[in-house]
Amino acid sequence: MSLKIGIVCPYSFDVPGGVQFHVRDLAEALMAQGHEVSVLAPADEDTPIPEYITSAGRAVPVRYNGAVARMTFGPMTAARVRRWLAAGEFDVLHLHEPVTPSLSMLALWIAQGPIVATFHTALIRSRALQVVYPLVRQSLEKISARIAVSEDARRTLVEHMGGDAVVIPNGVYVDTFIDAQPDDRWRGTPEAPTIAFLGRLDESRKGLPVLTAAIPKILAEIPGARFFVAGRGDTGRDEAVEALGEHAASVEFLGGISDEDKAAMLASVDLYVAPQTGGESFGIVLVEAMSAGACVVASNLGAFRRVLEDGAAGALFAVGDSDDLARQVLRVLRDPLARDVYRERAATFVRHFDWSTVTAQVLAVYEMVLAGAGTPLPVHEDPSSRRTGRLLGLLSRDEEGSAR
Repeated sequence: MSLKIGIVCPYSFDVPGGVQFHVRDLAEALMAQGHEVSVLAPADEDTPIPEYITSAGRAVPVRYNGAVARMTFGPMTAARVRRWLAAGEFDVLHLHEPVTPSLSMLALWIAQGPIVATFHTALIRSRALQVVYPLVRQSLEKISARIAVSEDARRTLVEHMGGDAVVIPNGVYVDTFIDAQPDDRWRGTPEAPTIAFLGRLDESRKGLPVLTAAIPKILAEIPGARFFVAGRGDTGRDEAVEALGEHAASVEFLGGISDEDKAAMLASVDLYVAPQTGGESFGIVLVEAMSAGACVVASNLGAFRRVLEDGAAGALFAVGDSDDLARQVLRVLRDPLARDVYRERAATFVRHFDWSTVTAQVLAVYEMVLAGAGTPLPVHEDPSSRRTGRLLGLLSRDEEGSAR
């Protein structure tokens, strides 16, 4: 049965990240199976987006859950959400991060009917979630089924909002990375192995300072090692160069790179390093690196441990410990057999995260919530939240102030 599916992404496609990529890939995987999909997301007028994405207007940067997210909100945005819902006549509405003060929260307030929600956030304590939870507490009861992208995200949901969720991981087009061809720009040799890092350079939780502190120790033992750092963030880059000093010559900062170059780089390097210090609910780039054949060395965050099978599919080091990171990198670089064992285990395990598997699990959730519903989603403002108008007015004033 072909479904009409509406997906709402709270974060802007101007500077896409993990949630945006997840939404994009899920939409395309569902369409490949014959379903009709429309995505609503923030995006500026000059931002190129696929035809199936409807822009909800420009976004403003907001510090939220330990990072800077680009979101949109306010009465004008609510009107756009209402029009999109009315035009879509969706069989099922799929909201991502519905407690984030952006499009998904607005859609949750406005829509009625079969609603599925995916929760991505994984934090031990979240002041942001504690603030917004009272605003959506009653509306959360409208959600027919909850999905968490990891056990860590499920635990955050349970501890902050109650209820439970089925765990369905982020998806990766595994074969795209398996088929990626190595590129000599990033290929290493035994004397000059290559190590890659991907992530926002100006977000400290992505761990670039941990890596830069480890680089001199690695170079002391393997002087020919080369490091490739990909990601946006001029401030983080300048700070890293200053911290590296004379060792900066061994590090190449690539800036933002295309999906094609990312796959080629991961297929070329000897190691992929993930030094994140917190706030990670899954670790999709680890799965991409594992699929491409790079051996992974990652901090032992709960989410990363699960992606790496508690160290069976990649090496783990103590969170934030640059000395331990250097030790693990040196150990793995000096032991080609260990790298091969990690890669072989990873090549098998990544199939759990392929979109063919993930899409089937998501569709099973849709079918479950539709079992007792036979009509498209009506548009109906939820009268139960008295804070709705007050919050929209407040956010609208913030939006206007940011635009000045």
